[in-house]
Amino acid sequence: MTPTPDQIRTLPGGERMLEGLRDWRAGRTTISSCIVLIAFGKFRAAGLVEGESPIREAELVLYDLLLKEGGNAYGRYNSLIRELVSFGRALARYQRQIP
Repeated sequence: MTPTPDQIRTLPGGERMLEGLRDWRAGRTTISSCIVLIAFGKFRAAGLVEGESPIREAELVLYDLLLKEGGNAYGRYNSLIRELVSFGRALARYQRQIP
């Protein structure tokens, strides 16, 4: 069963993932949409997206966007990836609970 936006929102990083899904569907290349694209296969398995990822190297695109924003791109990149991993684990637990 595909989780609803309200259910996704309750998961760690859920707000960012919803933002990324909206950006991806609108064709925008943003930090949030790159995060979704990095884990596109898992999002597809969860029923949140369909098809193939339009960007093959989303990790590099994400890092480039972070560099353009300035500050500690490396630290932010690692933090965002940890958030994505946490979201993925929480999503998997959530889906195992649904009969």
